[in-house]
Order: sequence, then C-alpha cells, then structure tokens
Amino acid sequence: MDGRDGTRTQALMDTVRARIANRTLAAGDRLPSVRRFAATMGVSPSTVVEAYDRLAAQGVIRARRGAGFFVTGSGLPPMALAAAGPSRERDVDPFWVSRQSLDAEPGVLRPGCGWLPADWMPNAALRRGLRALARADDAVLCEYGTTRGSPVLRRLLLARFAEEGLEATADQVMLAESGTQAIDLVCRLLLRPGDGVLVDDPCYFNFRALLRAHPVRIVGVPHTPDGPDVAAFERALMAERPRLYITNSALHNPTGARLSARTAHRVLAAAAAHDLTIVEDEIFADFETEPASRLAVPDGLDRVVRIGSFSKTLSSSARCGYIAARADWIERLLDLQLATRFGGPSPLAAELVASVLAGGGYRKHMDEVRQRLDRARRQAIDRLAALGLEPWIVPRGGFFLWCRLPDGQDSAEIARRCMRDGVVLAPGNVFSVSQTAGAFLRFNVAQSTDERVFAALAAAMTG
Repeated sequence: MDGRDGTRTQALMDTVRARIANRTLAAGDRLPSVRRFAATMGVSPSTVVEAYDRLAAQGVIRARRGAGFFVTGSGLPPMALAAAGPSRERDVDPFWVSRQSLDAEPGVLRPGCGWLPADWMPNAALRRGLRALARADDAVLCEYGTTRGSPVLRRLLLARFAEEGLEATADQVMLAESGTQAIDLVCRLLLRPGDGVLVDDPCYFNFRALLRAHPVRIVGVPHTPDGPDVAAFERALMAERPRLYITNSALHNPTGARLSARTAHRVLAAAAAHDLTIVEDEIFADFETEPASRLAVPDGLDRVVRIGSFSKTLSSSARCGYIAARADWIERLLDLQLATRFGGPSPLAAELVASVLAGGGYRKHMDEVRQRLDRARRQAIDRLAALGLEPWIVPRGGFFLWCRLPDGQDSAEIARRCMRDGVVLAPGNVFSVSQTAGAFLRFNVAQSTDERVFAALAAAMTG
C-alpha cells in the first residue's frame, strides 16, 4: 500500500468513527456496503475493505457472514455533536450558525438569525408583566413549577386552539421550558435507537442539530411550496419505516412555504397507513396573514403532536413552550420532564407570557409586527434582487426569505466571508439533510434593514 492509499484508508476510518461519535451510526447499525461506500467516498472498493478490516480488528465494527459490517457499540465514545475548536474555524454547520448568532458581539449584524430585533417586541407589556410578578405570591417567585405548568396559560392556549377548530381538553396540554425542549421530550418518549425520523429538506437547522443528540436515522423529504413532496414522502415511509415526522405547517422554516389542504390530507392518510407520528411545530403561526392548513386540526391530536412557544413573538428570554397531544402521552411526557429537569417550566416565565397574552395588547402587537414584516420583506427582496438573489417563493407572512444565489456561488463560502465583515448569514446546507442547498441563503428580513448587510454580501459575492 502506497502513502496515498494509507491516507485514504485512514480518512475512511475517521469518517466511520465520526459517524459513530455523533450517533449517525448507532450500536447494531449496518455500515454501507463496500461498493456503496466506495462510490460515495470516491475511492476504490479495496480501500473500503482495508478500512473496514482495520476497524473490525480494533473492535469498532464486526463482520457478519453474508450480511456485511455492523457497529459493535464497544467503547462507544461520548456524544460528539460538534468538532472541538474555536467556533469561527469550524465547519459551517447548524452549530456554527447558532453560535455565531447567539454569541455575536455588539455591532455584529445577524440577518441569518431566527428571531426579531429586540425593539420589535412588546417591551412595554413585558415590563408591566414583570412589575406585576414582583408583587406575586412568594411561591411564584421561589418554588418549582407544577408539572403541567400555569393553569392560566394552559386555559389561554385551549381557547386559542378552539378558535381554529382544534378541540382539546385540559389533560391534553402541558407546558415545557421551550419549543426545543418540547420536541426533545417527544423524541425521548417515542424514539428508540436506530428509528427513522423524517424531516423536510430543507428544514429548520436545529431539528437536525437536536436529532443528532438522539441515535436515530434522519431522512430528508424534499419540500415544495405546498408542503412535503407527497410522492417522496410516501416512498420514504415505504423504504425507511420512520417513527416520526417533524415539520412546520405554518410558514415553514426556512422556505416560508405553507401547507396546502390537499397535501395535508395526503400526509395524514399516509401517516395513518404507516403508523407514523407527526410533530407539528407551530412557532411561526401567529405571523401568518391568513391561516394555512394544519395537520393537528383534522387529526384531532390522535397521531399529530402540536408543539409551540412564544419566543419568536414575545420574548426569547422568557422562554416557555407547550405540547398538545393525546392525554396518555401527556402523562408519560410529564414523567419525562420530571426526570430530566424536575418540575414544569419556570412559573415566572409562564406567568409573564400569560399576562401579556391576557392583557389585550397581544393581537395589536402582532398586527403591527406583520405590517412591519411586509414592508421589510418587500425592501429585502428589492435589495437582494439587485445582487442577483431571487426568493424561492415570496412568503405570505413571517420573516424568512429563502433565496437562491447566482450560478456558481457557494453559500457557505459567502457566509465565511461575510462573517469577517461582522455579518452572520445562514447558508443553505445547514438546513439540508441531503446537502443539496449550497446555492441558497436564508435571510431574516427584520434583521436585514442595515445597509451594511448588503454591502458585505456584495463584497463576498465578488470576492
């Protein structure tokens, strides 16, 4: 074996070990066949055989006669969700975008982040709520939250559900620490190692990041302006037999698409035929100018779990999410929440959210936000068009634009260059399971009003 073959063999071994470390491959999983892995990695079959044989000799994998190679689980390394090292030197992945956005220094612009600017939020109402909390009972200030969370907020949620035709009872709703924690709890309840999970391709990048913390198979389904590609969805159900599908029906992240009634009907029919549970994330629903079709409403919370939070519309600091599901699942989710964080979400956060929702100003606040977003969206489309970027669709609400770069431009490289100019972008492949969105960028129009965003983007695209 010459030096190049040895380097290639080691690179293949490193790839397999990395997939085991981040749980893309779990104990008992079958590795790709020699020919398939060779084609994927662009090496000879003999190089793959050598890599597999070495890993087997080290006890990382084992061969089964006539069946292939399988992960042993022996000496499984600790979970490695992301490579070590300074955040600005790592690969541009979901964690890169999150860290750059959350850890940005003052003055850094964040058109790639997923939240509104602080001065767009109902800060006066939040301050009134905080002053009221200062006079609350000592228990609200000092004690653990109840397992189901604030009764006041849960009643408000039930009333909101009823307005859209979703009939639910008090034993079908619980509060969680956040929308992300809500999904994590559902995954803990329903998934087992090796289960398949369907996500849209592209999808919200933290769906991908969260699922990497579970030893599951992530399967992408192409997304269309009407929802998932139903033919591909049905094929994936047949081939992969997934346990779960996670999606946004209202103002899909990152594309801004809306689920059509016809697609919703076919998705629910396919889910029933294949015993699939659906998690419908409603976090952007209040940004809609007119309601899209839903999965939870016609399903009646039978196989659809609804989750949501108010971090996008009220406050990312006072975090509080919710889960609406079958009553028997809620009981089990309550136990899981006790096991993982002891008690429900912060009473302070839940009561603050409830006070703003009940105060009468929330609807006016959202009306104003939707109007501001309409103006910001039109302006961003015009500014981006001047640089050769076109939206995949023009969303009817929300704050995201999913835009295609001119031919030959790579969004990850553009993001790296813009980062040097103090502008955080969200490149397409952080949202894509198949890694086929390298020509796209997701823009937050509310965070794209500063001229420096477009100046940095123009400079990055030219060079």
